[in-house]
Amino acid sequence: MQPTDIRNPAYFHKVVDCQWACPAHTPVPEYIRLIAAGRYSDAYLVNWKSNVFPGILGRTCDRPCEPACRRGRVEANNQDAKPEPVAICRLKRVAADLKDDIRDRLPKPPETKNGKRIACIGAGPASLTVARDLAPLGYHVTVFEADAKAGGFMRTQVPRFRLPEEVIDEETGYILDLGVEFVGGRRIDSMKKMLAENYDAVFVGCGAPRGRDLELPGRSEAAAHIHVGIDWLASVYFGHVEKVGRRVIVLGGGNTAMDCCRSARRLGGDEVKVIVRSGFEEMKASSWEKEDAIHEGIPILNYLVPKEFVHENGRLTGMVFEKVGAVRDEKGRRKLVPTGEPDQRFDCDEVLIAVGQENAFPWVERDIGITFDAEWDMPVVDKITMQSSLPHVLFGGDAAFGPKNIIWAVAHGHEAAVSIDKLLGGEDVYHRPAPAVEVISQKMGIHEWSYDNDISPDLRYKVPWADAKKTLKSIKLEVELGFDAETAWKETQRCLNCDVETVFTQNVCIECDACVDICPMDCITFTRNGDEADLRTRLSADAPNLTQDLYVSGELKTGRVMVKDEDVCLHCGLCAERCPTGAWDMQKFLIEMTNAGPGCHSKPARKVA
Repeated sequence: MQPTDIRNPAYFHKVVDCQWACPAHTPVPEYIRLIAAGRYSDAYLVNWKSNVFPGILGRTCDRPCEPACRRGRVEANNQDAKPEPVAICRLKRVAADLKDDIRDRLPKPPETKNGKRIACIGAGPASLTVARDLAPLGYHVTVFEADAKAGGFMRTQVPRFRLPEEVIDEETGYILDLGVEFVGGRRIDSMKKMLAENYDAVFVGCGAPRGRDLELPGRSEAAAHIHVGIDWLASVYFGHVEKVGRRVIVLGGGNTAMDCCRSARRLGGDEVKVIVRSGFEEMKASSWEKEDAIHEGIPILNYLVPKEFVHENGRLTGMVFEKVGAVRDEKGRRKLVPTGEPDQRFDCDEVLIAVGQENAFPWVERDIGITFDAEWDMPVVDKITMQSSLPHVLFGGDAAFGPKNIIWAVAHGHEAAVSIDKLLGGEDVYHRPAPAVEVISQKMGIHEWSYDNDISPDLRYKVPWADAKKTLKSIKLEVELGFDAETAWKETQRCLNCDVETVFTQNVCIECDACVDICPMDCITFTRNGDEADLRTRLSADAPNLTQDLYVSGELKTGRVMVKDEDVCLHCGLCAERCPTGAWDMQKFLIEMTNAGPGCHSKPARKVA
């Protein structure tokens, strides 16, 4: 293998698994250390710069960072507990809950505008991110929203017992206070008319507003008692729905289904059950969302395909399901096949259909230059620039590539803002400068570091819940209470500081193998070189994770190379402490993602210390 080029911004970035996995590339270890130091406002602002909605995401994020967390791979738990990642998402909420008033530390509206006008359609996370990035640069950003208040689906489809209204008001308010013009209560019904208003760029962040229905026998006859999930959740938010029938079936296995069943439980549903056609493990809902529903006494029944709505004189009385099983063909493709068991009937008074969402663009005329694909009738969007075939019309969030989650919408908003800034500056939108990188030694003496390298043996701490007797009677009372300061500090100590990297200097190494002897995870090996597949078989410990790179030095004096498996490294610094020549050092890796503004117009300087 060739020596690893640690000057490549992506190399150490990929080692910080949580940050690499986050679509907005939030510097997770950095803000966790700030929380550990009690610097909650600083931790909040680190988050605010990248993920824009720390308080909202600290409650609702889909947490792609946590499955990536190295703690979940290296933790040696007892037999009664499974290895679990750091509670990254819940620590984000700690920063939001415990911060001071940070408004005077946010960007101020510019005194003069730059003359460029941007329209954002929809006031969800993607559009608000575009506004947040562009308004401080002098762009006049107007956000159009059909509802009276900003937030989009974060406000109308996420229940209040998960996300309080005041958190949405606060964090959308920070953005609107940057000088953004908000036009609430205006639904855009024609892209052609919008383009006629001569905006310099238009960003579409209207989400995926249409829930899928199920056209089964009995659907029309019992329509009064059958509801599409996302529409029903909005009706609950606006107060149009205040109660449900006693027996409720929720169809679907995603997070919307979990929100529906838990909401129904609070609105009078004594017998609420979720029924899915897939297996429990294959459900799209996050594992913690399923756990929360089950914790509230809601059973989840799987491998049942709906066949019929049963009704009497227009009154829904039940549903009939076919029992299926999952089998794989000779090519390994999975499909559901009937088991031959008798159909199953479940009595119910109301059904909530949460089997997916889809986009609807009847308001985008097909003769204005925006290309739609033939298969899904979706606009063709460039995955790098977020542009449509009409270059100054961009799409992001669910409106671009279909339903995902808030953090992906934020990431799309950042990229779209870069494209708009470069496009209106007359630059090539495909030239995206590399991130700025700093690598800084953490030495404070021979055996002392500026970070706490002690590894906490604690298991993941549980977030306390409010009394179920109260929460199950209120659609607005928040269930999770969040960590207090003491518990938050304990949870921060589980972080392995993966952004403090082990940096090897080969020309001072004397090949004494002291680092090999002291490494608690057997990460380091000195051996002859070879191709990657061969090297992975000759390391001190197995290196089966092919998604995590090997750190390989150049040839040493004996002809060997140093090979370090980054996958299970604790970043404890013992190798650097033990090394008699200083060939190993612990260096903090900081990466500044390229956002709209001066950084996207010229490549930032890279500093390596």
